[in-house]
Amino acid sequence: MTQEIQNKLSAFITGEILKQPDRKLGPEEALISGGLIDSFSLVDLALFVEETFGVKVDDTELNAQTFDNLNQLAALIQSRQ
Repeated sequence: MTQEIQNKLSAFITGEILKQPDRKLGPEEALISGGLIDSFSLVDLALFVEETFGVKVDDTELNAQTFDNLNQLAALIQSRQ
């Protein structure tokens, strides 16, 4: 299940946010602290997570401690499903 979640997240990030659909994201690749995702894109990602996986993301969680890589995002999603 974690791999499936990571694949969906990666496809959204690379295709919709980065506009580089052929890019591969590693599960530990830094999204926010690495400069791949800015604050505007972070909101788009949070909306995608809520709509796609049916989980609620609090505004206070939109930070590098929670949303900085695919592993963190997948763990957050799984903990709320």
